Amino acid sequence: MASTASRAQAVGADDSADAVDLAALQQTARRFVEREVVPHLEAWEAEGRLPRSLYRKAGDIGLLGLGFPERFGGVPCSNATVVALVDELARAGSGGLIAGLLSHGIAMPPILALGDDALQQRILPPVLRGEALAALAVTEPGGGSDVANLRTIATRVEGADGSNARYVLRGEKTFITTGLAADWLTVAARTGGPGMAGVTLFAVPGDSPGLQRRPLAKMGWWCSDTAHLHFDGVEVPAALRVGDEGMGFYALMHNFNRERLMLAAMAVAFARVAIDDVIEWARERETFGKPLLARQLVRHKLVELETAQRAARAFLLQTVHAVDAAAAQGEGEDAALVADVCMVKNHCTAMLEHVAGVSVQLLGGMGYMRGVRVERIFRETKVLSIGGGASEVLAELAGKQLWAG
Repeated sequence: MASTASRAQAVGADDSADAVDLAALQQTARRFVEREVVPHLEAWEAEGRLPRSLYRKAGDIGLLGLGFPERFGGVPCSNATVVALVDELARAGSGGLIAGLLSHGIAMPPILALGDDALQQRILPPVLRGEALAALAVTEPGGGSDVANLRTIATRVEGADGSNARYVLRGEKTFITTGLAADWLTVAARTGGPGMAGVTLFAVPGDSPGLQRRPLAKMGWWCSDTAHLHFDGVEVPAALRVGDEGMGFYALMHNFNRERLMLAAMAVAFARVAIDDVIEWARERETFGKPLLARQLVRHKLVELETAQRAARAFLLQTVHAVDAAAAQGEGEDAALVADVCMVKNHCTAMLEHVAGVSVQLLGGMGYMRGVRVERIFRETKVLSIGGGASEVLAELAGKQLWAG
């Protein structure tokens, strides 16, 4: 029989007609994690990268195509279904796994939204099959969350006879997930004047001359490569421009809302993993002749964590269903919905920081040991609060959306 916690997690996950398909997806993803990930994860953490073979295996069973159109080899689905996938992938206890394996989930939507058919057909199918890797390159060393003021420049150059138009990219990007291995980089660069109207996107091949990449060492997400990119006169054919000039910022803003929901989903899922591990430990670990779970203080702490995680999950699912409903009706995300996305991301990531910290404390010395899921989750909490827009930036954005004017 499922535990009370497991039954609570299932409530609201997906009450639509495709619930059976959702169950099949969860089972497939769970087997994938157990067989293809867990036995090798520590080695990948030490190597600082995921093997390309893992992407192909994930592509073979359809995990990489979730949320993308069938004509590119994808499987259309709701954000709620993606949340269910994150729940399963999180069982490995590695944010780097999810960030690296699903980096195309933030790199490809702008190409899907703005790119012409030829560009989409060239890039999307091999990425969704796991044959090519993709990364989003927006953040700059001096810009952080300030996307509208990025400094990477793309200068248009025409051929002598008016043909062979291309753009020359000069600038830097940093903190780029899968930036070392990516075969395609969705790069934001400035083609016009200052501000959001001057931002344009480009699909840059990873083997482009003038593109220099170097790895960045970091606190967590070790198995997901993170890179600093330098564009030294990188020439990009005009055919690889994603949409019209000046449209990049708007595509990225919609993309960021999707990323924020993903980060919130990761926070909720990892909190569940941490709590489950602590409960198991508290049942088995004895102190002064009694299991930890027999101690009132420990039980109360666990109730506190359980309450926080369930409340955050309810907020997440409420927001996800609202976003899905707006999309189904062909509506954009209004100000209130954007604010909700910002708030749920902040709430869920702050919840995880608390849950992970208390979980390490309850595990004691074991919680400080490498190879323990809670130890890794604890190290990786901060990146969720920073990625997709730092908590402070999102709080300001939510406030402006709710009460501007």
